Amino acid sequence: MAYHFFAMISRMRYISRWGLMRNTFRENIQEHSHMVAVIAHALAVIRRDVYGGSIDPGAVAVAALYHDAPEILTGDLPTPIKYYNPEIRDAYKKVESVSARTLLSLLPAALRPAYEPLLEENPESETYALVKAADKLSAYVKCMEELEAGNHEFDQAARQTLAALKASPLPEVHYFMDEFVPGFGLTLDELQSSHMKNRKDDRA
Repeated sequence: MAYHFFAMISRMRYISRWGLMRNTFRENIQEHSHMVAVIAHALAVIRRDVYGGSIDPGAVAVAALYHDAPEILTGDLPTPIKYYNPEIRDAYKKVESVSARTLLSLLPAALRPAYEPLLEENPESETYALVKAADKLSAYVKCMEELEAGNHEFDQAARQTLAALKASPLPEVHYFMDEFVPGFGLTLDELQSSHMKNRKDDRA
C-alpha cells in the first residue's frame, strides 16, 4: 500500500499567503514555513544559550516546518477573516484539527505517533510559544520587504505586527528584534558592507 503524506506536504508550495492583499511578490506556505523554522530555531538557541533554557532547538525547528501543514487542505484563511469574531476563529480551529487528522491518516500507523504532535499543536507547550513568535516575526519581515518595495498595502499589517512583537513577553523575541531584524531592511550591498565592517571589528 502506498501512503501519500509526503506527496501532500510537497503541495504546500501551491498555497499562497496574504490572499486579500496586493503583493509585490507572492509567498507560499512552504516558503513561509522554512523561514518560520529558521527563526524558531534561532529563538530556541537564544533561549538555551543566552537565557539558560533547556529547550531542544531541533525539535522546535521541526515543529515550525509543519505548523501550517493543515492549510494544504484548508487553504490560508486571511487573518482579518480568521479572527473576525470568536465563532469564525473557533470554527476554523476545528477545521484545522480535522485537516491535521486527515493528514495523519496518510501515514503508516507506526509513524503517526511521531507526527501527531507536529500536526496537532499543543497551545500550552514551550515549543508552541516559540513557533507562534517565529510566525509573527516572519510576518513582520514580509511586511518590511513589501514596504521597502513601496507597497503601502502592508502599512497597517506592519504596524499591528510590530505592536504585537513589542508586547511579547518572550525575551528571545526582543533579542531577535534588536540583533537581527534590522538587517532585513538592508540592501545586498549594505549587507556585504556591514559584514566587512564586522570582520574588521572582530580582528581589532
